[in-house]
Amino acid sequence: MRIGLVGYGHGGRFFHAPLISSLPAATFVGVVTRSAERRHLLAAEHPGVPAFDSIGQLVEAGVDVLVISTPLKGRPALVLDAIEHNVAVVSDKPFAADMQQAQTLITMAERQGVHLSVYQNRRWDSDFLTVRKLIESGALGQVTRFESRIERYSPQSVNNGSGGGFLRDLGSHLVDQALLLFGPVTRVYAELDYLEKGQPFDNGFFMSLTHANGVISHLGGSCLQNTPGPRFRVTGTQGCYSVDGLDGQEASTLAGLTPKSEGERWGVEEHRRWGWFEQGEVRERVPSERGCWNQFYLQLQTALQSGGPLPVDARDALATTRVLDAARLSSERHQVVALIPFEGHGIKSE
Repeated sequence: MRIGLVGYGHGGRFFHAPLISSLPAATFVGVVTRSAERRHLLAAEHPGVPAFDSIGQLVEAGVDVLVISTPLKGRPALVLDAIEHNVAVVSDKPFAADMQQAQTLITMAERQGVHLSVYQNRRWDSDFLTVRKLIESGALGQVTRFESRIERYSPQSVNNGSGGGFLRDLGSHLVDQALLLFGPVTRVYAELDYLEKGQPFDNGFFMSLTHANGVISHLGGSCLQNTPGPRFRVTGTQGCYSVDGLDGQEASTLAGLTPKSEGERWGVEEHRRWGWFEQGEVRERVPSERGCWNQFYLQLQTALQSGGPLPVDARDALATTRVLDAARLSSERHQVVALIPFEGHGIKSE
């Protein structure tokens, strides 16, 4: 499989290039970036991988799939450009600025007969895979409340518009995970945090989602939290699972490590980072599943070469965007927002 990357900023450089370059039986064809600084970084970090000025030039070099990892504001236009070149596309998250934009991208891909996937890599986080295993095995009993948060102290991230604000950026991961575990949402309540009134981008959020199956999800994120809460706390009728900290794959990529360089060590969490199962006075460690962001690209490879399912269906990202739209509306109106389950994807405030 021949893969091209569009964008070599933080996302392209650390969340895509290390995985693409590690993928067996694949060729990292090149990167679209006009920045002299980023071209220099590309040459140093991936010798022999050329830089291109445009998607058209990269497509002419021969690619099976284009990965679009640029700031949200201009990304949909680049996704459409790739679709018009009849090349399979992976869009970084957040998928779109709103539901209408997301639907437009999906419709265009379907018309062109182009495969379109969305890079929800945190489906393959160590802690999330552990949560899925516990729920599916019945170890927690019937889940009643799901708490999920990503909180950091990162003042430099305030008003960073590359992802459209914290709700759109990190919230897209948390909502995607909640929908994957518990299915459709019927009600949304949200509060967004701004450092100052009138700022264009939020720096934190809280969401309460009511799923159709009765589970309540509490999701939160912040870039100004000095004391982060648990990454997950999942409460069920037979016990509770909680885990602190973040999956280690992000830190590994930032340190220059890759699945190729680390081999079987990639994604393995140290014992001290494992979570806990608790029920009354019973408290025991739960071994963490091995994280595997590289599974996204391995599944993409299988899908494009053998016709299997894409690692993330674009319509899953549409459902996530719908919830994020409802959350923004809820925060603006200070109301609970109901999601009407019909094909038109209606939203109304209560």
